[in-house]
Amino acid sequence: MRYLLIPIKDLTNAKQRLSPVLGPVERTMLATSMMQRTLEVVTRVRLADRVAVVTSYPPAISLASRLGLEVIVEERQVSESCSVDFGSAEVMRRGATAVLRIPIDLPLLTADDIDLILAADDGRKQVILVPSGDGTGTNAILRRPPDLINSRFGPDSLEKHRTLALEAGATCLIIENPNLAFDVDDPADLETCRRAGLF
Repeated sequence: MRYLLIPIKDLTNAKQRLSPVLGPVERTMLATSMMQRTLEVVTRVRLADRVAVVTSYPPAISLASRLGLEVIVEERQVSESCSVDFGSAEVMRRGATAVLRIPIDLPLLTADDIDLILAADDGRKQVILVPSGDGTGTNAILRRPPDLINSRFGPDSLEKHRTLALEAGATCLIIENPNLAFDVDDPADLETCRRAGLF
């Protein structure tokens, strides 16, 4: 059984790197808009069996519930890696044999992009990685089984995840996807979105 896992932190503290151009309320509004779009996109994915949101943020819990998504409630949020590994352990208890983590800050994301990753899952012990735009981060990761390796999000996470996969004796596949590579992290990204009419 394949799960999509969407970690969502407290969006009142989101996107701090955009603080030179957006105030706290504007950053929360932007992050909320991206969350809503992402959760709507994942409802159209064909090749996932289930979708779960892992969060302690009440608006995210409410939205996920309205969309019919599963909710995994964290008592506290420590980091992206902790949230993903906590959520992965929980979906394993619910029967997951593979889990694909998708973040909420990919404004070009489509259901087809997600299905392309899931279509590459051939049932073997494996890790599938989708790099960030600069080629060093991990914008999506599929693990089969879900606890095959621990998450290492942050600087140089792509290489860290790749190394862990190889050490675990797993197949490691890297998929380049421009829609998944583009995330909104800094003012330049935001300007690109504005020029494209995304926000």
